[in-house]
Amino acid sequence: MIGTRLGPYQVVAKLGEGGMGEVYRATDTNLKRQVAIKVLPAAVAADGDRLARFQREAEVLAALNHPNIAAIYGLEKTPECTALVMELVEGEDLSQRIDRLRARGASAGQAAMPLDEALPIARQIAEALEAAHEQGIVHRDLKPANIKVREDGTVKVLDFGLAKALGPEGPSATAGGVSASMSPTMTSPAMTAMGMILGTAAYMAPEQARGRAVDRRADIWAFGVVVFEMLAGQRAFPGDDLTDTLAAVVKLEPAWESLPPGVPDRVRRVLHACLRKDPRQRLGDMQSVRLALDGAFETTVSQAAASAPSALAQRSLVARALPWAIASVAVLIAGVLLMFWAPWRPAPVPTPRKVLASIGADASLPTSPGASAILSPDGTTLAFVARQAGSARLFIRTLDQLQAVPLAGTEGAEDPFFSPDGQWLAFFADGALKKISVAGGAAVTICDAVEHFGGTWTDSDTIVFNRSGAPTARLMRVSAAGGKPEIFGVLSPGAGRQRWPQALPGGQAVLYSEHSPFATNWDTANLVVAPVSGGAPKVVVRGGYFGRYVPSGPGSPKRGEREGGHLIYLHQGTVFAVPFDPTRLETVGPAMPALEGVATFPNPGGGKLAVSSEGTLVYVPGTAVSGERPIEWLTRDGKAAVLRATKAQWSNPRFSPNGEKLALDISDGQQRDIWVYDWARDTLTQLTFEPGEDRFPVWTPDGRRLVFGSDRAKAGTFNLYWANADGTGEVTRLTDSPETHSQGSSWHPSGKFLAFQAARGAGNGVDLMILPMEGDATRGWTPGTPTVFLGSPANETTPTFSPDGRWIAYTSSERGGVGDIYVRPFPGPGGPWRVSTGGGRFPRWSATAPELLFVAREGTITAARYAVVGDSFRADTPQVWTPTSIQAVAPGNSGYALHPDGKRVAAAAVADDSEGVANDKVVFFFNFGAYLKRIAPGGQTGVPES
Repeated sequence: MIGTRLGPYQVVAKLGEGGMGEVYRATDTNLKRQVAIKVLPAAVAADGDRLARFQREAEVLAALNHPNIAAIYGLEKTPECTALVMELVEGEDLSQRIDRLRARGASAGQAAMPLDEALPIARQIAEALEAAHEQGIVHRDLKPANIKVREDGTVKVLDFGLAKALGPEGPSATAGGVSASMSPTMTSPAMTAMGMILGTAAYMAPEQARGRAVDRRADIWAFGVVVFEMLAGQRAFPGDDLTDTLAAVVKLEPAWESLPPGVPDRVRRVLHACLRKDPRQRLGDMQSVRLALDGAFETTVSQAAASAPSALAQRSLVARALPWAIASVAVLIAGVLLMFWAPWRPAPVPTPRKVLASIGADASLPTSPGASAILSPDGTTLAFVARQAGSARLFIRTLDQLQAVPLAGTEGAEDPFFSPDGQWLAFFADGALKKISVAGGAAVTICDAVEHFGGTWTDSDTIVFNRSGAPTARLMRVSAAGGKPEIFGVLSPGAGRQRWPQALPGGQAVLYSEHSPFATNWDTANLVVAPVSGGAPKVVVRGGYFGRYVPSGPGSPKRGEREGGHLIYLHQGTVFAVPFDPTRLETVGPAMPALEGVATFPNPGGGKLAVSSEGTLVYVPGTAVSGERPIEWLTRDGKAAVLRATKAQWSNPRFSPNGEKLALDISDGQQRDIWVYDWARDTLTQLTFEPGEDRFPVWTPDGRRLVFGSDRAKAGTFNLYWANADGTGEVTRLTDSPETHSQGSSWHPSGKFLAFQAARGAGNGVDLMILPMEGDATRGWTPGTPTVFLGSPANETTPTFSPDGRWIAYTSSERGGVGDIYVRPFPGPGGPWRVSTGGGRFPRWSATAPELLFVAREGTITAARYAVVGDSFRADTPQVWTPTSIQAVAPGNSGYALHPDGKRVAAAAVADDSEGVANDKVVFFFNFGAYLKRIAPGGQTGVPES
């Protein structure tokens, strides 16, 4: 190859070889410049389809024009070879630089790269990745060997996107549904050297190491690994061989203690956020990484600039400057004395501080997505929900007291929030929105609210709250004195879920989280503000959820300006802060990571934190709870055993009629599909693949088909579909309503009727419906016209046929908003008979005993034995079926499936309030606003005072 000519390029010397092919130095005879020629592997050059795809990728890469990315000049083809012509970057690559510093530092006792050298390199890498990601290009093989550092300090990142471009495609390239092109090849002949294999594996993200599809978050992981190695002088994930290295990537944490003491906290936080194993908890874009590191670059002092002058120059300088220095010291002393004496000296800014404290009650905080602990507007009183003797209730504690006091009548409370004057607490319980005085007394029902995700009390004595259970989980508004709720505001284009509202200062607007209908990845939600008086909503932050306004801490704004504040919000398990103008309702600066270690819930998009009006933050310490859980067997005696150990975001399980398979819906963070688990064979098979939400599977009586709800035809509107349970054939639509939200629930044993629930829009209630089926198993079934079985102003949900088809059990909120279990005869008339006495959901009939099971308000599975006398249904007092509570892992999810043998259930992993959170501890972050001003400046709005 050396001495040959490739188009206008004269090959001069071989530079090396790697997984992307052989690399040569060449002279561009037309432009008289040196270039790098990368000869493609023969497997690529000989494959027409791969070569065409590589050319398309190269054209995209050639469009990248960034000073920190090695440029692509062209693609040359000859009968002998195909080669990529690239910018020749002189200088050592980053792996050589690290090795050189490591060798030099070994004798000096320090192997790390100096901060003033490492951080400018890190910034240029981050800018290169950010520019590429904006064009949809992911590197996939970022490592020190692919990063060149020129003598002038300029960084050039090489081989952008070529791992994908060179990878195979088609059926042979796919294993387990994952394209081989999504991960760098570790088995090609050019990469058989042990050092190269380990070099690639050590920088892989965990999802790459597992062979799964990757996106830009894999580059963010690799960036964190590279920066860690520069600062620590050692690899983040070392290993003696490939297996050890990959195991370390997947299971182990870096040796954080190896980072030098001088590494700023800001940089440490960014590295932790980049190196989270779960990509959903990792920082999601390089702009966030770069902005998080901004400040570290500027505050690092150059060693060269800070080095002392020579001894001769020092003596000369001292001789000339001594008289002036004496005069300056005198002036300085006078100035300091004047400053401390002057009456205009500003008061000192309080120091932000965190205090971990007990809640002051013999109780534990529940694991739920909302803020279980809140502060009164003046920051003097803590209100929280805690479990005591198996029941959740509200407690009140002033901060100058050690003990908390329970509030009677608040059993089952969730998501509390204060009135603006701090004299009342609103909360959700028993399917209703209620309020109670902080001094005690009776709880007062405001309105019905069966499912909910937060509320706020405005200065105009209006409560804005979320009420779910409809096609769109809309925000509603109601007078704090009580009344009929009405829809608050309007939906943004493409949105459907509105949650976690907070009234902004002045009470003129409400901040809330908004997402597309039925989506499960709340990291892609938006923060929206809407005027209380009505008007169009306004997106203020994209890519965050559970937003809260924090007033700025003490500190004088500039003359003629009014003090602003910050919005804090959750994104991938981290609390971010962005300066915010509450008057103009817009952000006024970049977002910065502000806090970690807060219990968060990416699904359903909540967090356990709250802020008082005077700027104190209270939060429950913990980690992100993703909703991924194993499936367990649970028996009457409370014993649990693993049914399926692998964790997933699953919900709505249902056993097949013969009990051999379990249907359920599983989310991958982007969409939800129906899966079938054969637990005897331990195989899990995906049944639906269409983009959207496929949920609530129900087996036909013969076990041949599964009915499910789906919004595949129109986002936000669920209709019923069915498919063969073995995956053959086509998915067929059963209902066709442009307005209703349908959810299948139970088949009549004859197979001729499907009971389901349907909501007709936000605030219109949920009815029980019957879908008749015409035909038979031999000739086939044809859906008829749905009819209303039970419609009322209340919500009737989850209808379930008895084994003999004579009765329907269901949940209704007809008793003052409290959801209880009722039974009616089918097809009627008669009844109803109430079965539960203190709340219940998700009824299930036993096929082997006269028992009706349901989930009680406390989360325990409860059963009522029953008898039929003539046309009457008689139920005994419900008894606890198993003493262990179950965990519902998603809204509307029953969390359990009763096996046909009637002796056991498949349930979400047994609820454990200690998972990810401290049971009885909260953290108070005093002067939180002052802290935010320091880490995310720009909170002073520049708006003239009125």
